[in-house]
Amino acid sequence: MIDLATLSLFLVAVLALFLSPGPNMAFVLSHGVALGPRAGFAAGLGIAAADLVHTQCAATGVTALVAAWPPSFDLLRYAGALYLLWLAWQALRSGDARLQAHADRAGFARVLRMAWLNNLVNPKALLFFMVFLPQFVDPARGSVPMQLVMLGVALSLAGLVFNTVLGACSGQIGRWLQRRRGAAGFQRGLLATVMIALAVRLLLIDRPSKGF
Repeated sequence: MIDLATLSLFLVAVLALFLSPGPNMAFVLSHGVALGPRAGFAAGLGIAAADLVHTQCAATGVTALVAAWPPSFDLLRYAGALYLLWLAWQALRSGDARLQAHADRAGFARVLRMAWLNNLVNPKALLFFMVFLPQFVDPARGSVPMQLVMLGVALSLAGLVFNTVLGACSGQIGRWLQRRRGAAGFQRGLLATVMIALAVRLLLIDRPSKGF
């Protein structure tokens, strides 16, 4: 199994990655500001759930099979970009009352699903789990798939904690904005802008020379 020194090094590397601005951070921040702390937490929970799926795929070799088919990278990123653009359209067409409704219990499940699916169809996330996790695996210490699962679970839990704090902080900003006149329009615009920016980013990323 994984020794404490390796796990500690892994968590330090993961924290450094979390602190680097990226699509997951942007997703959590934008939903927290637009819809409040519950939505920020829902986004973090959806991302963590998708990370567990990525972990399982990496541990069972599914990711390697997907990466071995060259068109899969483009199919995933086009699907992801279209989904993000659809989310942007949904944000723009939502009225003030509908935007507020997204922060309730039904909205929690909706944001969770959006974050889960958005992370799941990100080809960079698939590649990350295929390349990053094995660097901390030692075949001499037991089952490689089990070590991958342990690392993936640790990453998912650490990400959930980090994104929960991030969502809570951004959610407080969102609550402050909700008390300002015209804030709902700004929140909708912010959410749509971030989704469009993430879609463009996904379309512009280069296909890796290895894997995909």
